[in-house]
Amino acid sequence: MRLPFLLGAAHRCCIFLLAAVTAMAISEPALPQSVPLSPNAPWRANQETSLVRDAGQIGTGEFTVNSATTYSLAELIDLAEAHNPNTRLAWQRALARADALGVARSELFPTVAAVALSETARDQEYLNTRYYRQTAQSFDGALDLSYTIFDFGARRGRIDAAKAQLLAADFAFNDVHRRLIFAVAQAYYDLLNAVGQEAAARASLANAEAVQEAAEASLKNGLATLPDVLEARSATARAGYDLQAALGAEDVAHGNLATALGASPLSTIRVEPIEQIAIQDPFEVTVDQAIDRALAQRPDLMERVARIRAATARLKEARAAWFPVLRTNIEPDPEFLYAMQQTLPWGHTADLDGQISFHLGWTIFDGGARRHRVAQAGHDLQAAQADAAAARDAVENGVWTAYSNLKTALRQREAAQALLVSAEQSYNAALESYHDGVRSLLDVTEAQRVLAEARSTDVLARTQVLTSLAALASETGDSLRPGAAGAHP
Repeated sequence: MRLPFLLGAAHRCCIFLLAAVTAMAISEPALPQSVPLSPNAPWRANQETSLVRDAGQIGTGEFTVNSATTYSLAELIDLAEAHNPNTRLAWQRALARADALGVARSELFPTVAAVALSETARDQEYLNTRYYRQTAQSFDGALDLSYTIFDFGARRGRIDAAKAQLLAADFAFNDVHRRLIFAVAQAYYDLLNAVGQEAAARASLANAEAVQEAAEASLKNGLATLPDVLEARSATARAGYDLQAALGAEDVAHGNLATALGASPLSTIRVEPIEQIAIQDPFEVTVDQAIDRALAQRPDLMERVARIRAATARLKEARAAWFPVLRTNIEPDPEFLYAMQQTLPWGHTADLDGQISFHLGWTIFDGGARRHRVAQAGHDLQAAQADAAAARDAVENGVWTAYSNLKTALRQREAAQALLVSAEQSYNAALESYHDGVRSLLDVTEAQRVLAEARSTDVLARTQVLTSLAALASETGDSLRPGAAGAHP
């Protein structure tokens, strides 16, 4: 029997430890394997406290916005690209794809493994008419070099697929920036609209208070009735209500912008007044030119094209399985042997052994696995092509919609300006006529209501034009042109 005593004892010890660990694992309740005890109450986990503590560690990298700085849209976009966690997520995914490409390329090189072995054997050898005790000690150091010489393009297919997946991840990274830029721009213009609505509501409240003061003064002089005063008070209360709604919307808009930046909603962000933002000429290109630019620039469309390349490479890899694979294996093995027999002196020897072998493997029958893998890869390729076609249609429709919305917003902006001028003139004339006793207070309050709506519409129309411009730039991919995504999130 050639099994040494020490080896047998170590083997029994490992078996004992394995059995003990297995028993402990079985006796410990599994974390996710329980279900709620009743449908009448929420489920509570024993590990909930530790999970809550771990959840508290998430998002601790939030940065602080300087509340004393007035930010432009470009500055806010820079902050978002540097601090929003979505950019880091897409960046890490791209880095993972780069490492996956390195793994695929490593198949072009041989693998070398080193092994060191030492063994002591003690047994009884029967010779002639008696047993002799024999002890042998061996030392081996071996290298194992394995290399695939030829596989009919299987490795190349995996490498090409990894390259295409890395390309897709890079385009996905750019698309995250494209969507983030539009999200920040939209939140920014929503905040400008909220600030403008607040200013309009305060102006409307001031007008309502002025009308109420005039009505109460006329009542004291006997030139107005109590219902006129009550109507004026009602208009003032309504203006105050609208102001509070505008203040609440502004708070929400501040939180949305801070979240888009990757900052805490509690942050205070100062932005430029909407009056200082110039609206550039949006129609430098036709809608056909805008669609062509989108098809050439949209990273999400390029990502789908890269997925088509990856699917094509996987189909090539699947087809290579029909052909044989030639591999070689080289194993040099230096060996040192020492032995002692009872009543005899020590003996030793050293030698360099080894072998080189070639292996040609060819799967003759596999129950249709290769055929189905090839068919699956072909279906995946067709699905990727269909997905790219659908994405192309969506890009074209998105550009057309954004272009049409921008034209509508510009026309609404012109109408809103004319409405505001007309409403201001109507309100001033009604108030002056009321003081002259020609118009009633109902006419003044109605003119004041129309003016308040005109102010709100004017602010909304301005921000709709700016938002529509940002949407068109996002749909065409132009938002990525001024500041291309760098090598960091």
